[in-house]
Amino acid sequence: MADDGSAQSQTVWPMPKFHFEVKWDGGAGADMVAAFQEVSGLDVESQIIEYRAGNSPVFSTVKMPGIVKSSNVTLKKGIFVKDNKFYDWFSKIKMNTVARTAVTINLLDETGAPAMVWKLKNAWPTKVTGTDLKSDGNEVAVETIELAHEGLEISAP
Repeated sequence: MADDGSAQSQTVWPMPKFHFEVKWDGGAGADMVAAFQEVSGLDVESQIIEYRAGNSPVFSTVKMPGIVKSSNVTLKKGIFVKDNKFYDWFSKIKMNTVARTAVTINLLDETGAPAMVWKLKNAWPTKVTGTDLKSDGNEVAVETIELAHEGLEISAP
């Protein structure tokens, strides 16, 4: 008998990537939630250390895991009237001081509950890019913020 998919488990299907939210500490103990168009840079990698002992009979190196590093996270969102949150945060950067905060990115399921969570530790804005302006364009104005951070924690609640 052919499988028509009616008996398939709900947990087998991959998650769609369009339903997500971004939260960060807005000060005074309140979390701020912003709607973003795109989030990228949620990757982490371990650098490779190659080593070969001088008396090794094998003519190749041994590869070992090294320092873990992660790339900057880029967030894109539409520009709204009187919304300067990114520039205000970026303007707080002074010589060797910056307002760092925890940032949480939640991939949401169909009920709105987090299904996958990425947490950035001590994130701070390293770059804010405004939109390009075109007199003959008809696109939405989009700004970009790039966040440096000190670690990426991934969990599935």
